[in-house]
Amino acid sequence: FGAVLCLTCLAWGQDPTKVEPKHYKLDFENDRVQVVSVHYGPHEKSALHEHPGGVVVILTEAHLRFTDENGKVREIFSKPGEARWYPPFKHRVENLGDTSYDAVYVGLKNKMAAANSAQDPAAAVEEAKKIVAESLLAAGQQ
Repeated sequence: FGAVLCLTCLAWGQDPTKVEPKHYKLDFENDRVQVVSVHYGPHEKSALHEHPGGVVVILTEAHLRFTDENGKVREIFSKPGEARWYPPFKHRVENLGDTSYDAVYVGLKNKMAAANSAQDPAAAVEEAKKIVAESLLAAGQQ
């Protein structure tokens, strides 16, 4: 699914905020995370893009189809308030629903994404929440 952004420098070949600015908007970034708003209107599709390892937080109910770079298809159903861990991945997205889909993707930069991709997903979600809280607190103090 989803909600995440080269892992050492965040310079991917298909950065969603550059390849798909209609669907992905950069909200916040520092040396640890990249926070991206995700929006797909009803039945909208994306081009192939990449996400680093990270957590997606679902804001609206959705039925999505992900197709990876090898053509493997996976359908996802999500509910508002869910948070899911995703390792680094490339995919195309299609909103199969009749309503808009909104989420926030918190991509972990550098070694954190690689380390967290091997962890328990619940632990990765908690680590991402901690990082986001610290980052937002630091941003508010500037």
